[in-house]
Formats: sequence, structure tokens, C-alpha cells
Amino acid sequence: MKIGLVGLGKMGYQLALNMKSHQIEVVATDVSASQREKIALEGVTTAVSVEALIEALPRPRTIWLMVPSGAIVESIVTRLTTLLDPEDVVIDGGNSMYLDTVRRHDELARKSIRLVDCGTSGGVSGARNGACLMVGGDAAVVERLASLFTAIAREGGYGYVGPAGSGHFVKMVHNGIEYGMMQAIGEGFELLKAGPYDIDFGSLASVWSNGSIIEGLLLKNVRDAFAKDAGLDRIEGRVDDSGEGRWMVEEALRKNVAVPVIAASLFARYKSKDEGKFAEKVVAAMRNEFGGHSVYKKP
Repeated sequence: MKIGLVGLGKMGYQLALNMKSHQIEVVATDVSASQREKIALEGVTTAVSVEALIEALPRPRTIWLMVPSGAIVESIVTRLTTLLDPEDVVIDGGNSMYLDTVRRHDELARKSIRLVDCGTSGGVSGARNGACLMVGGDAAVVERLASLFTAIAREGGYGYVGPAGSGHFVKMVHNGIEYGMMQAIGEGFELLKAGPYDIDFGSLASVWSNGSIIEGLLLKNVRDAFAKDAGLDRIEGRVDDSGEGRWMVEEALRKNVAVPVIAASLFARYKSKDEGKFAEKVVAAMRNEFGGHSVYKKP
């Protein structure tokens, strides 16, 4: 099997090495020449452009996109529409909005080019050593690629979830759940820090990672973070929103489904970037006005 891979960022780079480790021949490209040169040193064949990558692949071609969602995916898919042949397959392994995926699937289908959406989880380690893959698309097309997905996924970690868009829909929900779980863990440690005991956070995270009901990969990540920086003093408490949590809350509103925990975790991420903390200033001012409560003022 020979696969074209577009995008050698943190996930794409490791995914290419994962494929290579499973005797899948990879031709990879990236806008960064240094990334191409770096992975070439690890034995992965590279191409200087998408066009060159396409020329290096046998028909029917399979091209895996591992690039940021939105404008970049849209631009590359638009280019591929003019470059590929009928029955070539494009796999979008990023976090595209599922409605965009459905639209792109239908647009490519008009030229008999196939689009498969692959929700990819497991982080950088999973991309290298065995990912969790949630795949959507035309069943017959996905079946053609089943050996690829099985090879690079963790055992039991690949599943075909339904027609076009379903892979990205499932991944959107997955990431929304992740938002809520991460926020709960963060808030728990916030209370531990404020509590009356001198808790060793790294040691506790290690204990919780071995047999507790809340053990899991996220808690192991917390344990590892505390091992590197016991007080997390080198980390600024700003958490970005990559899009999936927002899309999930918007979808829940459209479907009249209550997701209060995930919505609150999304808003907490927004708040983490509020350097001015203006809402808190308004609350402090109100308390001062109606109750004479003290306020902190800049010198």
C-alpha cells in the first residue's frame, strides 16, 4: 500500500512514522521544507508539493490530509478536485466541522472522487504508536482502506461509524466530552491547592492513575506535567478553544440537547484568555457599591 500524506505537523509527522513502521509506503509533503528534510532523514519519501505527491502515487490514489481545519483544508480539497482522478480517495484526518465534510464529500462525488472523514484521537503518542480512529464515508470506500486503518490504530481502536460526516461528528462529540473531563480535573486540583493540606499533586495524580474510578490518559497527562513542574509555575493558565467544543454546543442548541457541563467548560476556556477580567471588575464594583465591600485597585 502506498499513501500520500499532506501535513507534517505534530500529528502528521508521527502518523507518517506509524505508517512506515507498518510497512505502508508513505510519500509526505508539507509547506515547511525543514519538516520535509527532517522526516526524510527517518526514511520517509517526501515530495516538494501536493502536485509532486500526486504524481508519485499509483492509481487509484489515497491521500491523507493532516492539516488544520477550516480554510487550509478547504484550499487543499479545492486543489485536489482539479488534480485527482475518479475513484481516488481523500482522507481528512483532521478536526473538520462535519457539515463542511458532508458538503466536500458531495462536491468531490460529482467528479467520482471519494472523501473519507477520519476522526483521529490519542494525541502525538497515539499518532505514533496506535491511534483511535473514528471513520465515516461511503461503506465500500472505507472497506477498501480497512487494512490501513487497522494497521495504524491501537488494537480495537478503529471503527467505521457511518456515512459521510459521521467520523467528524463523532470526533466533535468526543472532543466536547474531553473539554468537560479536563475542566473537572483542573477544578479538582484547584480545590486541592486551596485546601488546608500540603498535597503532593504529582504523587496524588499517580495514585489516582492506578485503580481509581477517574484514572485514564488525561490524569496520566496531569501526573506527567506535575513531574516536570511541581507547581506548574512555568505554565500560563490560558486554554485555547480549537473549535470542536463550540461546534458541539452549537449542535446541541440546534438539536435541543442539554450539555451544561460541556458548555460550562467551553466558557471557562474563553474566560481563561480574558486578561482584563472585566466581568470580575464589574462584579467587584457592584459589591463595593451595594455593600461597601473592598475592591483591589492598581497603584
